This record gives sequence, C-alpha cells and structure tokens, in this order.
Amino acid sequence: MKRLLTVLSLFIALAASAQTQSANLLAANDFARKIFETPKKVVLDVRTPDEFSKGHLEHARNINWNGGSFEQEVATLDKNTPLFVYCLGGGRSASASAKLRALGFTEVYELDGGIMKWRQAGLMEEGAALRGMNMSQYNALLKTDKLVLVDFYAEWCGPCKVMKPYLEEIAKEKAGSVEVVRIDVDQNPILARELQIAALPTLVLYKGEKVKWWNVGYVPKKTVVKQLK
Repeated sequence: MKRLLTVLSLFIALAASAQTQSANLLAANDFARKIFETPKKVVLDVRTPDEFSKGHLEHARNINWNGGSFEQEVATLDKNTPLFVYCLGGGRSASASAKLRALGFTEVYELDGGIMKWRQAGLMEEGAALRGMNMSQYNALLKTDKLVLVDFYAEWCGPCKVMKPYLEEIAKEKAGSVEVVRIDVDQNPILARELQIAALPTLVLYKGEKVKWWNVGYVPKKTVVKQLK
C-alpha cells in the first residue's frame, strides 16, 4: 500500500510539474504582457553575444546557454525573481528553462517560438538595426526563368549545417535550371519576419515568382530533388 501511495504521489508531482511548465510557455503577445505586468523581473536572452548584439528584448540580460559558464552566471541571480527566458527559435530557451527550474528558480517563463515569433508578432526590440536584404531585393532574386530554392538558415542551427552540403551539390548539379539562395536569418531579421519564417531550417521553392513548395525542418536531399522536377 505504501509503495502504491509513493508511486501515486510521484505521478501527481510529475503531472503538476508538467502542467506548470506548459502554463509558463507563453506566446509572444502573452509573454510581452506578462513582462509588462511584472514589476521586478529578469529578462534573460540565452543566445550568443553576437546574436544578442543584433537585436534583443528591452532590458534583456545575455547569458549564453552554450557559452560553457551558464550555471555559474545564473548563480548570481535571485531564485525568487521571475525569469523571462528566450532564444531565437525556442530550443535553447527550453533547455535553459529546464536547467533553471532544476537549480531552484521558482518562476520561469519561456517565449514560445523565441524571438522569431516575437518579431513575427511585430513587437519591438532594442539594438535591431535596419539591416540585411529588403523585400524589393528579395523579390528581385525571384525574377528568373529558373526555379529558385531559398534556404533560410542560421549558423547555430544543427539541421541547417547537415543540409548545407547537399544544397551546395544541388546548386552545382542543377545550375542550368535551379538557383539556390541561402539566407541567414540572423543577418536578415526583418526579411525573415516579413516572410513569416518562424522555424529553421525553412526551404521555399519558387516557380515564376510564386511559391511552389514550402518545407519547415530537416528534409533529405532526395525529397528536395523530387520537388525540382
């Protein structure tokens, strides 16, 4: 009987923990509202310093999740102060938030979809210069008789790195019929927002300036080649 009660207690605790984490995963507008409504808080950007320098949420503090000293740096924070954690797409902030909760931080909120969703919602950020390709320049790339395959990627994105070699192969193998364009979303945040690029990698195939195929996430070479026929 005691063993059964122990198992039930553990199950209830795990369920409560999962429910709390789900409740603290907020969409961009809800995340912004919660920040505004919380007088004392820390907004924590867990991207790299380079990413942070190109635009970040107002008053955010940068502690790089992959920097090697994350645990030591967050040790300086008050564990009872609400934390609002985000990255570019949500992956690193999810890992960082789990670590923060394990370290005893009592109130941790995550930005669902990261700053990409924040930008897509049209919310403001600090340090974001008007840089990168604009829509007119992007549309000019599509004015060709060839198919245009656009790869939206980031240097930190694992699947993007895996796909890069075969995309370069396709560019050579089908040079006469396909134009392959790779666009770094960190260097072109405004364009990515306007095109509603919300996750990486994203492949967009155009024919006659119109979208023929759109894929989010890793996809093998044979699937891409099939779309190019």
